[in-house]
Amino acid sequence: MYKAKQFNLRGLNGISDQTLDMHFKLYEGYVKETNNLQEKISNILRDGKVDQEEMPAYSELKRRLGFEYNGMVLHEYYFGNLKKGGAPQPNAQSAFMKSASKSFGSFDVWKTDFTGIGKMRGVGWAICYQDPTSDLLSNHWISLHEIGNVAGYNPVLVMDVWEHAFLLDYKPAERALYIEAFFSNIDWNAIEQRLSRPAIRSSHAA
Repeated sequence: MYKAKQFNLRGLNGISDQTLDMHFKLYEGYVKETNNLQEKISNILRDGKVDQEEMPAYSELKRRLGFEYNGMVLHEYYFGNLKKGGAPQPNAQSAFMKSASKSFGSFDVWKTDFTGIGKMRGVGWAICYQDPTSDLLSNHWISLHEIGNVAGYNPVLVMDVWEHAFLLDYKPAERALYIEAFFSNIDWNAIEQRLSRPAIRSSHAA
């Protein structure tokens, strides 16, 4: 069973406590539904097989699990890369700054690409990944939660651009203001740790 993590993020710049409270409840819903789906799948597999008559229900449960499980994980990355008193950019000598320059030519070009993805029409996620082979960074649009993730790549910076992440604080047309607020709250120490080693969900007991 997975347990919802606790995040102390009150007092963020430009992202209200009311928005966070709503967002935390949404995240907790993903955790609850992930556990619920895994229990149902385990019940089907109890006899070590999936009968033909069980296949439609089993297939739907597995498809839903991809959405709910990724919703849980991506929210943990998102909340985990924010903090009160964050900063819009890392230290000039940081590993992320060096990696962004290596990958995009400069941090400013990397940020332009990342924020451009965040401003795209539709709802989803903007995620900066690190290629574990070359260490290069790349930015990607993730629709829903489970569609568009890059296999084997390490999520480094995750930004939620579903409307629930900002609608209480900004109008739909003001997404750029939310993105600016997001950047002002980034915990670059957390980002540095993700660069050096992939995040491990050690706080969850399977």
